[in-house]
Amino acid sequence: MSRIIDRLKLVFLGVFVLSLVAIFAYQAYVVWPAERCEAQGDWWDPDGRVCARPVLISDITGRTIPERKAAEQAAAAAKAEAEKAAPAP
Repeated sequence: MSRIIDRLKLVFLGVFVLSLVAIFAYQAYVVWPAERCEAQGDWWDPDGRVCARPVLISDITGRTIPERKAAEQAAAAAKAEAEKAAPAP
């Protein structure tokens, strides 16, 4: 009976260690990169595991924004992003 209990202790200890390793691997591979990406203000794509910077549609299509106020806000936001991304001298 004592040998069975000793084996069961080792089995449960092994399962516990494997589950800890799996949890930390998941955190390191999935959760932490997503948190770092979103902390920078970028978008995280979990399917491709890609950290992407948002782009204005007007930058892609070349179309201008017809409303003056919206165009000024978009230009200010783009300028703020560029200043944030540029290294300080």
